[in-house]
Amino acid sequence: MTPTRLEITRPDDWHLHLRDGDALASVVAHTAQRFARAIVMPNLKPPVTTVALAEDYRRRILASLPTGSRFQPLMTLYLTEETPVEEIARARASDSVFAVKYYPAGATTNSQSGVRELSRVYPVLEAMERHDLPLLLHGEVTDPEIDIFDRERVFIERHLMPLRERFPALRMVLEHITTRDAVDFVSGASANVAATITAHHLLLNRNAIFEGGINPHHYCLPILKRETHRAALVKAATSGDPRFFLGTDSAPHIRAAKETSCGCAGIYTAHAAIELYAEAFEQAGRLDRLEAFASFHGPDFYRLPRNQDRIVLERMPWIVPEEYPLAGSTCRPMRAGESVAWAVTETP
Repeated sequence: MTPTRLEITRPDDWHLHLRDGDALASVVAHTAQRFARAIVMPNLKPPVTTVALAEDYRRRILASLPTGSRFQPLMTLYLTEETPVEEIARARASDSVFAVKYYPAGATTNSQSGVRELSRVYPVLEAMERHDLPLLLHGEVTDPEIDIFDRERVFIERHLMPLRERFPALRMVLEHITTRDAVDFVSGASANVAATITAHHLLLNRNAIFEGGINPHHYCLPILKRETHRAALVKAATSGDPRFFLGTDSAPHIRAAKETSCGCAGIYTAHAAIELYAEAFEQAGRLDRLEAFASFHGPDFYRLPRNQDRIVLERMPWIVPEEYPLAGSTCRPMRAGESVAWAVTETP
């Protein structure tokens, strides 16, 4: 019999976009209500490329939290071809920076400053391996000749496999994986290779982009894939394998930036993040494995203590608002105007 109440260790989000300024103030409470910690992406304008910039950003996040919140942002550095090796030692010595993020130049939102040729950052990767600082990978190629639905697979073949051979001790997280190819790669790798999986990639396949016409609010990068790939992600997430863990990739954009002739990529899920994961695990018949995926595997990989407090989820359908405020405008969330089956009813 499917349970109607779940009490789990408070989860963490290991891949999150909080933006900055008024946008940050608009969205951070949704995450802070559900999660104890989050790995915060550094793709701001300008990008967060140094420890000093990361610590400044962290202070802005903390200042935007609701009164009494104990949420902790875990900061990352944006890897560029100009990143100095010395910055890795500073990051490792800091109490604020927990990883370095690789974006292929032009792959997604605010990735123009990303890496064009991986060999140019080998000295930095060597320093990261030496200092045991994880590398977080947006795993897509940007070659225009490669079909958008194949970009993750080709990245694994062209770049990730050689990286594993060259830097075998480097901890790596393949972010927001979307394909069976990525599942197979991580499943066959050593324990220092992991992957995050989003709720939207567990619940949606690429048909969702075209239901009732083109739906820009289901456009994200990496793009939604075939049903066979979605099924592979669900199997991985619910397998109990500690190399797979929760990372929402929640990405807020104002509606005007999504509903336009050249809309931004990103799906906003922070408003119902753990609830949507509960739906996916329930559909798979594996609610018993949600806690490990959401609350244990991530901190274990990052070598951080598991949270001690707990949250309660109940099977209590609720209707998501059509929009939420965002930086003087509005953001249309995932499931806008529709039902979510689970609700968070108790938090610390």
